Amino acid sequence: MIGRLSGKILEKNPPEILLEVGGIGYEILCPMSTFYEMGADTNLMLHTHLQVKEDAHTLYGFISKDEKTLFRELIRVNGIGPKVALAILSHLNIASLMNAVAMEDDVLLAKTPGIGKKTAQKLIVELKDRLEKIELSNTKYQKITASNTNPNTQKAAQALQALGFKVKEADRMLNAINDDTLTTEELIRLALQNK
Repeated sequence: MIGRLSGKILEKNPPEILLEVGGIGYEILCPMSTFYEMGADTNLMLHTHLQVKEDAHTLYGFISKDEKTLFRELIRVNGIGPKVALAILSHLNIASLMNAVAMEDDVLLAKTPGIGKKTAQKLIVELKDRLEKIELSNTKYQKITASNTNPNTQKAAQALQALGFKVKEADRMLNAINDDTLTTEELIRLALQNK
């Protein structure tokens, strides 16, 4: 099993990169979040997951170990393959995914390409207990499912999306706010200041 690769990026063609490691070029499929994190760097270290099928050996790469952990949890769900798991991680960051599962937000999960409402509900049912038990290396994600966040956050996120912000942008803006007592309007106002 190939667990991690460090090398030089030869090509970027989302969702795939070609990473040269010791003179060998590895084709690795990555979520869009990994592409955003790598920026213009030419040297890169990726946590990888190798999937072996009878007709292909496919490498999936992640900038953080937590993304790899969530990817492995996602592909354990019946009916979720690696491509759909990559789409989920491209559409939602770690905090958003953990929040969506914790708050049973099937509407947000269903916005991911390749996921319908039934699949989103199945994801929530199968992942809810497992995500509360997994140990993530970044502890700021761990508390998301353990504590009840402000119930107005979801309404504020929907309002920001209605204003034209992407899901990840809205979540990033709202995650910077630590006050659980704010109203929806106050959350929106502060989130717009965090833009």
